[in-house]
Amino acid sequence: MGYRYRLHDGRLPGKPDIVFHARRKIVFVHGCFWHRHPNCPIARLPKSHKAFWASKLEGNRLRDGRVKAALRRAGWSVAAVWECQLANLLKLENRLRRFMESGSEK
Repeated sequence: MGYRYRLHDGRLPGKPDIVFHARRKIVFVHGCFWHRHPNCPIARLPKSHKAFWASKLEGNRLRDGRVKAALRRAGWSVAAVWECQLANLLKLENRLRRFMESGSEK
């Protein structure tokens, strides 16, 4: 799409996946399972060791929320791309282009 970016910038909270410094925009790329994508069939809990997985994955989700909040407080706009959204690249590209050219997104 032609935007200049940096990968995994360790100077920012959460070491974001894709950072667009000039635009103060950040994109996280989340696996649906690991980051608990709401209402996504990929994000279902395993049948074994349910307590372990529920605790681990909830911790990931809570950490994601804290990191995104800290970045927003620091003046960054933050978006997330979910694994399942990669199935429709045209729709994803349109959404990312709108995010890059406008205000913040959840």
